[in-house]
Amino acid sequence: MTNLETYQNFYFVGVGGIGMSALARYFHASGKKVLGYDKTNTKLTTALMSEGIDIVFEDVIDDKITSLQKENTLVIYTPAIKKLGILDYFNDNQFEVLKRAKVLGLITENTDCIAVAGTHGKTTTSTLVSHLCKEANLPFSCFLGGISENFKSNFLFNGTEYSVVEADEYDRSFLNLSPDWAVITSTDADHLDIYGDKNTIEEGFRQFAALVPEDKQLFVRKGIEIGRAHITYAVNEVAYYYSDNLRMEHDKIYFDFHTPTETIKDFVWEIPGIHNVENATVALAILHNLGVDFETLKKAIANFKGIKRRYTKHIYPSGKIYIDDYAHHPTEINAVVGSIKTFYPDKKLLVVFQPHLFSRTRDFADGFAESLSNSEELILLHIYPARELQENFEGITSDWLLEKVTLEKKEISGLSEAFNKIKEKDFDILLTVGAGNIDTLYDPICEWLGNN
Repeated sequence: MTNLETYQNFYFVGVGGIGMSALARYFHASGKKVLGYDKTNTKLTTALMSEGIDIVFEDVIDDKITSLQKENTLVIYTPAIKKLGILDYFNDNQFEVLKRAKVLGLITENTDCIAVAGTHGKTTTSTLVSHLCKEANLPFSCFLGGISENFKSNFLFNGTEYSVVEADEYDRSFLNLSPDWAVITSTDADHLDIYGDKNTIEEGFRQFAALVPEDKQLFVRKGIEIGRAHITYAVNEVAYYYSDNLRMEHDKIYFDFHTPTETIKDFVWEIPGIHNVENATVALAILHNLGVDFETLKKAIANFKGIKRRYTKHIYPSGKIYIDDYAHHPTEINAVVGSIKTFYPDKKLLVVFQPHLFSRTRDFADGFAESLSNSEELILLHIYPARELQENFEGITSDWLLEKVTLEKKEISGLSEAFNKIKEKDFDILLTVGAGNIDTLYDPICEWLGNN
């Protein structure tokens, strides 16, 4: 059994990943020496280096690597990296080399772990649970899959009694965790390159649910069959915990929250979307079970600022609205576009979408086409390949996907041309959406709209 306390040095192969960087920050905050490699320098790696973490961007066996001793060094890697000389060096020299998910699992063994799983909603929910824990001053650490606007980080150290983790279903990583409390937000088909079909991914979530020791500490969105007793939650329908009476006033969302014994009226926050109220409902339910009073929770909900690239909204003096979101699955796009249409029914919507992975584009092409057809105009970017190669997915292109979209106003664009095309369009609301490098459009768009 690996004992993390025996290691003084931690080397991260792929340190710039969102999950890897949270772990790197954890060990750095614990006083350990943290080093790492990543392929490219990003805002996240720059932030890590400014915090004192040593990162290189070339696959070279340097003095810092050769000076490490296998007895007191743990190497942590992400499965996204398939081949690397640095990783070969550590394996050849018999260092302890573990996947990120395994190391996170070891951390959760020694804490009261709150794990949030789901093909959609897990980043927002886990970040919100962490924010509520912070506002209630609970002794916790969190490991998030997005950058909290409140923390300005994907990691926070406020003690070790509790851990809040985003439980990633990719590569069945979440089965390495030791959850004492768990949330399952959704079990829609995704990552079919790993699971093969919807039934298999649902079985993966049932295996995750089975890890939770107490029925009353497993929270599952109403309607999901998880194969064991659990607590349900919902929005606009009765469940064990539920919220209703949603309304929008002056760009703020109000809702009422129901426990089995009482109703707490008029929670208010600035995070749009029915799906986000659903995420808030289960976060409130868990913190209520941890003994936090509703006065504290109301204040905490009100000052929650959200997560970068999760319905990040800007309203400009011109009246134009810009929304940026990480959605990369048809269900997620439907949730974002549906919220926009609900709260701004008369506004003209321009969507700029970058598909993520050839396999996901192939598997959900009809769903993408349907969700993208709900706007007034579409700019479809080329598919972001991530870990995949175009040669393995012949015919799966953005041109192929665009043919399925029923809009009249639709076109293909490269990422480098997209900004100039956006500036030529007539829109009330602009939505940029996707999980690749479409985020590089964010700053130029904000600056342009701010100056016009």
